[in-house]
Amino acid sequence: MPYLATLESIVQDTIAPVALETDQQARFPRAALDALGRAGLLGLISAKDVGGLGLGRPEASKVVERIAQDCPSTAMIVCMHYASTALIEKYGPAETRKAIAVGKHLSTLAWSETGTRSHFWAPVGTAKADGKNYLLDGSKSMVTSALEADSYVWSSQPAQAEGPSTIWLVDSRLPGLSRPQAFDGLGLRGNASAPIRANGVRVPASAMLGRDGGGGDIMNGDTLPLFTLLVASASIGLMEGALQRATAHVTGNRFAESNTTLADLPTVRAYLARARIRADQARALRDDTLAALASGRADAMLRVLEVKASAAEAALEVTDLAMRIGGGAAFRKEAGLERLFRDARAASIMAPTSDVLYDFIGRALCGMPLA
Repeated sequence: MPYLATLESIVQDTIAPVALETDQQARFPRAALDALGRAGLLGLISAKDVGGLGLGRPEASKVVERIAQDCPSTAMIVCMHYASTALIEKYGPAETRKAIAVGKHLSTLAWSETGTRSHFWAPVGTAKADGKNYLLDGSKSMVTSALEADSYVWSSQPAQAEGPSTIWLVDSRLPGLSRPQAFDGLGLRGNASAPIRANGVRVPASAMLGRDGGGGDIMNGDTLPLFTLLVASASIGLMEGALQRATAHVTGNRFAESNTTLADLPTVRAYLARARIRADQARALRDDTLAALASGRADAMLRVLEVKASAAEAALEVTDLAMRIGGGAAFRKEAGLERLFRDARAASIMAPTSDVLYDFIGRALCGMPLA
């Protein structure tokens, strides 16, 4: 597939060589995003009639998975961009769609709020009519690519209609938007994730994506399937990266007294086997979710709920095993395992969290409404 060959070149030449610095310096990988844009990969799911590649969920999943093997921070930026692009493609203006297609516009989701935590479907931020415009006020708790993206796909309470929420396309340079603090955290340190506050941000009526009050349908119907697949793919790629590094360590290092490798230890091989099984299980469920959505299977939404939780929890297990396999060497930052171990912590607490998804899955199995 031509797009994968192009991607591989970018990963090898631009993303992987600076992954350590991206993490240590909490530096947004602008060079990587520029390279992906020039190659048309930021426009991967943009329609061909606006200049995009016209590809879909399977291809987007593969892109995110491959990037995450070497730099999960960059993978998460691309994940959020694709999730936003899907909505802009369906509801947004042609000008923005064309800019995304040619790699000149980066977008991201801005949904989780300080007031409702991981319950992103229930925003407390408001949108008030002001003549022909609307004024947005709210506090987003964590936005990937904060101040780096060109636009935010923003959620608020409905302006006038009934419904759980309304979705907006917001220019990130508008007056009234601010980042109260930078992010200096455990993992995914290079994706510029930070809170964003809106204080009387004026947007035109045309910025509304879909109908007023229709945010619930957009979140669940348009965004959730792609988002959970992409976050799962990031976890799968991260696991693959950890396994590659752990395997290289145990096959390439020897005991001086016996000249045997670490891989000659049965316990080490067993740890590798357990990690491989968990990673492969997560990938199999991801691929089955793609198949279920493509064919319209009756269990498609159940798979959508399962796939992120499965991959996120598997990544916790696999990276823990990789650290045990690597021993003291795994704690050295240059080895890469310690970084992947930290980055793996994010997916399970990223909304919808694993615990929320477990509740949703249980409700679905009991024939109850999700919320």
